[in-house]
Amino acid sequence: MNTVEDRGATARAIFAGLCASLVGIGLARFAYTPLIPPMIEAHWFVAKDVIYLGAANLVGYLVGALLGRPLARRYGARRTLRAMMLLTSAAFFACAFPLSVSWFFGWRLMSGVSGGIIMVLAAMTVLPHVPAHRKGMASGAIFLGIGLGIAASGTVVPLLLDMGMRATWLGLGVLSLLLSVVSWWCWPHAVHTHVPVGEPGAATQAAVRVELNLLYLQYALMAVGLVPMMVFLVDYVARGLGWGTHTASLFWIVYGVGAIIGPMVYGSLSDRAGPALTSHLAIWLQVGAVALMMFSTNHMLLLLATLVIGSFPPGIVPITLGRVQRILDGDAHAQNVVWSKATTVFALFQALAGYTYSYVFAHSGGNHRLLMGIGAGALVIALVADGLKKALVKPADALV
Repeated sequence: MNTVEDRGATARAIFAGLCASLVGIGLARFAYTPLIPPMIEAHWFVAKDVIYLGAANLVGYLVGALLGRPLARRYGARRTLRAMMLLTSAAFFACAFPLSVSWFFGWRLMSGVSGGIIMVLAAMTVLPHVPAHRKGMASGAIFLGIGLGIAASGTVVPLLLDMGMRATWLGLGVLSLLLSVVSWWCWPHAVHTHVPVGEPGAATQAAVRVELNLLYLQYALMAVGLVPMMVFLVDYVARGLGWGTHTASLFWIVYGVGAIIGPMVYGSLSDRAGPALTSHLAIWLQVGAVALMMFSTNHMLLLLATLVIGSFPPGIVPITLGRVQRILDGDAHAQNVVWSKATTVFALFQALAGYTYSYVFAHSGGNHRLLMGIGAGALVIALVADGLKKALVKPADALV
């Protein structure tokens, strides 16, 4: 195969990954946020049920993260990814008919399951076909779909809502089905991986274990740190600052723009500066941006902070994936295993954080800044963990 054909196949594979993350996570999770008030106003469900139904996607995401690799082993990654995109599309169509809370919960749960499976399998199916020096950029492009979904939740969804609630769900279903169809033949065949023959030395094994445990810890803390702004940003601007829903909508759109920029910028920076340094920089930027949100009331500064904050949720995915690949360089089988575990850890702590923040918010009189402070504290602990890594891993054994 000549170089032009190679590049074309790689571009198609990346496009398939982008479509999958857009359908399974970007739309399936984030399009629900702007639908919450209209669903309540349309009397589809009472307010407490609407919030409960929103959590179904996070629970399903955790289940999907656990199921991804077993399903890929049984049916193949390519077939599984296609099926998950179709399942998400079906969930959108089913949600256009609010037959009961249990019906709606089941389909929202299924959309979360498909998202978790896509997160585990998409990048690991595509990246083996990408040159090593381009993997950061490629993983950023794959997870750009998450950012596009966030942006769509603030732009496309309000336009669909003008046609009615049922039309909105059907429209999301049509969009997801279209993306599933156009990417159908773009998926590459998975590269079969095997456990390498031979065992590394004891010192190297110990260094790898330390690196991976700290990576899991930091990824969990990032999940805890990003939830407050992801969930409560619109409410903070509208009610906490008293700037109203129109201004809050503008902030959510800026958040979406940041989510589009983040994966590509952080992924490309990982290729150049390394994923460990990029992770450190991203966390510092996030802490600074959250501090601005807590203590400033300047519109322009807060819009800039929101842009940075929006870049974080989808941006840390290619960074962390790059760290996994760097730690386990050349061992594709171990990379798949560790990425599945990392996704599961992230999903678990994100779900736990969502419920915990909701409890704290309800019992603190709606104190948005308290939630931001807790989230920033989690990110600071993630930074401290970098110092712990340097203390536990000898310079000669450092792998990221």
